[in-house]
Amino acid sequence: MSDLAARFRKLWDEIAPIGRDAGSGGYLRYSLTEPELRLRDWFRDQAEQRGMPVTEDGNGNLFAWWGDPEAGDAVLTGSHFDSVPHGGAYDGPLGIVSALLAVDELRDAGVTPVRPLAVGAFVEEEGARFGVPCLGSRLLTGALPAERAAVLRDADGVSFAEALGGAPAGARPELLGRFRSFVELHVEQGRALADTPDAVAVASAIWPHGRWRFDFAGEGNHAGTTRMADRRDPMLTYAFTVLAANKEARLRGAHATVGRVSVEPNATNAIPSRVTGWLDARAAEPDTLTGLVEAVHDKAVERARRDGTGVTLTEESATPLVAFDGGLADRLAALLGAPVLPTGAGHDAGVLAGHLPTAMLFVRNPTGVSHSPAESATDVDCAAGVAALARVLRELTC
Repeated sequence: MSDLAARFRKLWDEIAPIGRDAGSGGYLRYSLTEPELRLRDWFRDQAEQRGMPVTEDGNGNLFAWWGDPEAGDAVLTGSHFDSVPHGGAYDGPLGIVSALLAVDELRDAGVTPVRPLAVGAFVEEEGARFGVPCLGSRLLTGALPAERAAVLRDADGVSFAEALGGAPAGARPELLGRFRSFVELHVEQGRALADTPDAVAVASAIWPHGRWRFDFAGEGNHAGTTRMADRRDPMLTYAFTVLAANKEARLRGAHATVGRVSVEPNATNAIPSRVTGWLDARAAEPDTLTGLVEAVHDKAVERARRDGTGVTLTEESATPLVAFDGGLADRLAALLGAPVLPTGAGHDAGVLAGHLPTAMLFVRNPTGVSHSPAESATDVDCAAGVAALARVLRELTC
C-alpha cells in the first residue's frame, strides 16, 4: 500500500463508525442529526488542524478556507456528509476526505496557491430527511426560496429551520460570487470503470431527474367485512402505478423508481384510506423525462377511475439536464488522462453548474452499487482519486 493510500485509510477510519447501523452495515447519517453533526464537528477539527478557518453560509453549508475568504476568485471543492437510509460509506464523505488530503498533498509538495481554495461540506444533499435533494446548494444559489425550505419537515415533524437553529439565509450571491470554479470528487455510481485500468474519470453531464409525489385517496374500511366489489382501495391504484412506471421507463430507456411509500392507517386488517408514493424519474433527455412522468400520471388517473379512488401528482423537485463546463471537463480529462462519463445521479455540482464552471471526478467502484452498504472503493483507488484531485486543484489555483 502506498503512503497516500495508508494516509487515506487512517483518516477514513476516523469517520467510518459514525452513523453506521450494526444490523444493515449501512449508514444513517441524516442531515443535522447526531451522526451528521458529529461529522461536521470532525470537519471543523480537521480544518483547524490545517489552519483553515471555517465559515457558514446561514443555510447549513460549511466552508474551510486555505487563503483569504474575502479575496474572491476562489476554487471550491468538497461534497456532503449526509446519507440515504442505510446508504453506503463513500457517497458524499469521500469527496470531503479526499479534499482535505488533497490540501495535504499540495502543502507537502510546497505549493502555494495564488487564489484561495475552499473545501465545502454541503447540507442535505440526499434529501433523505427533508425531502428536497441538494437543499444546501439550492438555498445558496437561490434555486429554492428560504421561506419554502424553512417549513420543510422530517418524518417526526421537525422543520428544517428548527433543525438548523434558525431560518435559513437563502441565496448568497456575494458568497457565490467569490468562487471561480467548483470540482466535486465522488464515488462512481455504476460500473463503467470496473473493468478498465482507469481508477478515475471526469463527468460530462448529469441526466435530468426529479421527484414526484403521488397521493392516492380511497375509503378506509374493514378488511374482513367489506366485500371486494364494494372497495375503494388506493393500494390497488398505487400498485398499478408502480408497475406502470417500471414499464414506461423501460419503453423509453429511462429510469423510474418508487422506493418510498406511506400508508394510512397502516394496519394489517384495514383497507387503506390513503397511500402516498414517491417516484424518482431520470432520463438522458428532458423530453423523455417529461413524457415518462406524464405517461405514468395518465395511467394512474385511468386506474383510479376504475378503482373508485382519487390521485393527485405533485412535483417536489426537478433538475434539468446539466452539461458540465465542456472546456473545464476537457481540460481536466487531458490533465489526468482520464475517460469522460455521463451520470444519472444528482449532485450539488449539478446545482452549482448553473452559476460557475463546474466539474466532477469519479473514483472507481468495483461493485457498481451505490446508496447501499455494498458501495465500495479500494484504498488504492481512493488514493488515486486524492492524487487526481490534488493535480486538478493545483492546476486551478496556481
